[in-house]
Amino acid sequence: MAAGITERTHPSADSAEAAESGEIELPQYSTRRILAIWAAATLPMGAAAWIAAPILATATGGTNSLPTALLVALTLGLVWQFVIVAALIYREQKTLRWSTVREALWLRAPRSPKTGRRGGWLWLIVLLMIVGLTVVEAIPALPHPMNRDLGAFLATPAGHALLHGAWGWLAVIATLLVFNTVLGEELLFRGLLLPRMNRAFGRFDWLANGVLFALYHVHVPWAIPAVLVDSIFIAYPAKRYRSALISIVAHSAQSVVILVLATTLVVAP
Repeated sequence: MAAGITERTHPSADSAEAAESGEIELPQYSTRRILAIWAAATLPMGAAAWIAAPILATATGGTNSLPTALLVALTLGLVWQFVIVAALIYREQKTLRWSTVREALWLRAPRSPKTGRRGGWLWLIVLLMIVGLTVVEAIPALPHPMNRDLGAFLATPAGHALLHGAWGWLAVIATLLVFNTVLGEELLFRGLLLPRMNRAFGRFDWLANGVLFALYHVHVPWAIPAVLVDSIFIAYPAKRYRSALISIVAHSAQSVVILVLATTLVVAP
């Protein structure tokens, strides 16, 4: 019997809450299944950063070979996460119809845990999430090689030179950003995993989700402590308001800023 069907027979606190609110009941994953999905996303990203990118950089050569190789390799790793989510949702729901996917991945307006109402003033929580993430971003990162920090690289003269008039590289960066905070990481961790972790972790499912998300960052290990703090502003609100959409919007604010800055470098005279 398929794992998704088997796991539906184990009720959780989230199952009861979903039934009361009229939401569709989602299967609850075992700890083993959660870790397997985590590994399916984490290991390719680690391999992309520490194995594939250096090999590609050596093959292409040049002063910017490692940063550009990282751009390509990590983008492919993020696209793979979208493939994972699409495959698992299709297996679970037997369709990829938007109305079904929206509910299965919590891609909906935030819902008040007290009144059950959706949207409205609750969207203001996104602003608080963005402020929290901005504060965390101000915390200095652990020491790390600057040629592996894509954000730092793009701010250097070499990064400026790479992007000047380079619409192709802008397209790669845009693709990376979209799959980073919309179709990849957030969709997998907050859309797929978080709603299905209650049976395994109970009321601390959001914290477990945040820890897994932090440890997933083996491709940028110096960011793990800050990402762990990020879970307070991303995973907890997504769980409390039963909306992965608010985590996607909040997390994507930084992506929008990066894309705007990159675009200015491309079009600069």
